Amino acid sequence: METSDVVVQPYNSLLTLKRLTLNADCVVVLDNTALNRIAVERLHLSNPTFAQTNSLVSTVMSEGTTTLRYPGYMNNDLVGLLASLIPTPRCHFLMTGYTPLTVECQANAIRKTTVLDVMRRLLQTKNIMVSSYARTKEASQAKYISILNIIQGEVDPTQVHKSLQRIRERKLVNFIEWGPASTQVSGLMLASHTSIRHLFSKCLSQYEKLRKKQAFLDNYRKFPMFADNDLSEFDESREIIESLVDEYKACESPDYIKWGMEDPDQTLTGEGNATGVTDPNIV
Repeated sequence: METSDVVVQPYNSLLTLKRLTLNADCVVVLDNTALNRIAVERLHLSNPTFAQTNSLVSTVMSEGTTTLRYPGYMNNDLVGLLASLIPTPRCHFLMTGYTPLTVECQANAIRKTTVLDVMRRLLQTKNIMVSSYARTKEASQAKYISILNIIQGEVDPTQVHKSLQRIRERKLVNFIEWGPASTQVSGLMLASHTSIRHLFSKCLSQYEKLRKKQAFLDNYRKFPMFADNDLSEFDESREIIESLVDEYKACESPDYIKWGMEDPDQTLTGEGNATGVTDPNIV
């Protein structure tokens, strides 16, 4: 969200996040700052083009639907795919990781990888396509709600189970305490992780800086939604995103299930949200 040439980007992000929070069943978050970082640091591209960063996006999105397009015994429809990843309706923003990453000119230079190597690297922050990992004490308490790894290639199922066991033994994954640890293996990683709230907090901070100065608001007053200097749409959007950030933070607490019961007004609902139950089975 930092990489943008549009001065009103914080306003646009806030208005968009409100609608994605209330009306979407699932959102895969890809952020330009992280994509550029990956292109520079991981692919060693000094000045990545739009085509090269877009190729990362297209790779992730196509791999994410692999289980829908090819025959399989699990995750072969969107309902099943989302139900295990999104246990609560509002926490439906997913992060992605992918390895090994290449661009067209490097396609023949991929080294051989093992299942454990792929699964371990998918958990590394340098392969995550969202820049929400702040190096703070608060960020270190962030936890996974669920993970789905889609492993492609000639994979021995026993190696998958052994890799999962070693990841558990090494405590490479920190899961929420109020739900079962859901790590499904079908690479690409789709994960629901509470640290994504830091990305939303950054969006709020950028918005507040502009709003405090009343900067660039004339661009919006031209539209009927903001006629007569009515900026309540911004205020409502800010409240919804603040509530979303609070809910992701609450997910890190073991008593999340009780969150919102004492003050129902802090939870906002919208049409179009999917509900699901985290699959307790580790396949």
